[in-house]
Amino acid sequence: MMQDDVVTAARRLVDRLRSYGSVAVAFSGGVDSAVVARAAVLALGPDAVAVTAVSPSLAEVERQTARLEAAAMGIRHVEFSTTEFTRDEYRRNAGDRCFFCKDSLYTLTASRLSELGVSTMANGANLDDLGDHRPGMQAAAQHQVRSPLIEEGVGKEMVRALARHWNLSVAEKPASPCLASRIAYGVEVTEERVHRVERAEAFLRELTGLSELRVRHEATDLARIEVPLTALPCLTDNTIRTQVVQQLGSLGFRAVTLDLAGFRSGSLNAALPLVSLGRPEAAAID
Repeated sequence: MMQDDVVTAARRLVDRLRSYGSVAVAFSGGVDSAVVARAAVLALGPDAVAVTAVSPSLAEVERQTARLEAAAMGIRHVEFSTTEFTRDEYRRNAGDRCFFCKDSLYTLTASRLSELGVSTMANGANLDDLGDHRPGMQAAAQHQVRSPLIEEGVGKEMVRALARHWNLSVAEKPASPCLASRIAYGVEVTEERVHRVERAEAFLRELTGLSELRVRHEATDLARIEVPLTALPCLTDNTIRTQVVQQLGSLGFRAVTLDLAGFRSGSLNAALPLVSLGRPEAAAID
C-alpha cells in the first residue's frame, strides 16, 4: 500500500469526523474503533469522547487495553455499565444476539449525549464488515450511529495502515470480539459461561504464548479450542495437553476438544442456518 494513499485516507477520515461537529465513539480498544477515536480527537479535540461498554462480556484485558489506548491518544474516555445481560432476547443467544447488545449500548449512550456534550454517535465498523453477519449494524442504523470508516470506503487493510501511520499500540492487535461471541448459538449466554471462557483463554495465552486463539463454549459444557494450524502440535504435546484438560475441567468444562481446522474468526456463524430453522440444539454443536 502506497504511503501517499494512507496519508490521503487519514486526512479524509479526520475531515469526515470534523464534519460531525462533536462525537461519541463506541470504543472497544480494538484497532477499528481506535483508528476512529484517533481521527476524532485529531478533528475535534475535547468535542470527541470514547465510550466503552462495560459488562461481563468485556474481558478485563480488553478493558485495560481500551483505557491505555485512550490515554495514549489523549481522547476523553468514559465507561458505561450496560445491561444486555438482563435482556431475555440477549441471553437466549439466537442469531440476533449482537443486535440487543449494541441496542443496549446505543440506547444508553444516546440518553447521555447531552451530559457528554456531544451530538453524534459513531462506531468502528469498516467496509469489510458489510460482508459478514453483523446484527449490530441494524442497531446502529436504528440509532442513527455513523460509521465513518464505511462512509470513507475504508476496509481492514487500510485500517491497519492508518493505525500504523498514527503509531497506535493496537495496530497489529488481533481481532477480539466480545466473550459472548464464543458461546454457541442456542446456548444461553450467562455471566458464568463468559467468565469461564475468559479464564480459559487467559490460561491458554499464558501457557502457550499465543495471541490469537478462541475457546468456543459449545452445548453440554464442551470446550472447542481453536488455534492457528501451526500451533496444533503445541496443544497435542502431552505435558501441555494434560495441563489444558485439567485446567479447563476445573473451570467447569465437561470435555475439551482441539479443532483440527484451526483458528477461524466467526466460525460459530456456520451454525446460523440451523438457528434460523429453529434447531438451536443442533446449531450449538458444529
